[in-house]
Amino acid sequence: MSRIRTLDVQDGSEEVVGIINEINQAFGYVPNLFLTYAHHPPLLEANWNKVKRVMMEGDLARKTKEAIALLVSQDNGCNYCVAAHTGALKMIGVADEEIERISSQLDAADFTSAERALISFARKANTDPHRVSDDEFAVLKATGVTDAQIIEALGVMEVFTAFNKFLDVLQVEQG
Repeated sequence: MSRIRTLDVQDGSEEVVGIINEINQAFGYVPNLFLTYAHHPPLLEANWNKVKRVMMEGDLARKTKEAIALLVSQDNGCNYCVAAHTGALKMIGVADEEIERISSQLDAADFTSAERALISFARKANTDPHRVSDDEFAVLKATGVTDAQIIEALGVMEVFTAFNKFLDVLQVEQG
């Protein structure tokens, strides 16, 4: 059971209702993550804007970003985000078998070598950031990854590391 109730949209300010409506239009529903952030409208707005900019813009394919979100959340033990990004991968047309490969055998998943390198890099940055070596950057560069793509992949990792902790401490339920 969630430690904090989700905000009933009817109780939200005009600003909150506008953001919630935009989220609903983007996803076809409003994740409880955002209904929880709605208790503090500036944080709701900031996080929604960050999700839009990080997940819906940039050079990296949406599948690559969703894979990073899924695997970072899996590594962090955030069941809410694992379920959410499994669902997001399905929404963009990724088959269950491919999602299983992403989750358990990344080398067999359908990614380019550059995408695979970025996904692995983002996972290591999440789980062991102090041990990311110059050699690992060299591997990324050798696959043709740009500085902007490295930053974009780390941005996805950053967003979901924060969401994982927020959701887990509050025990927000999928909804």
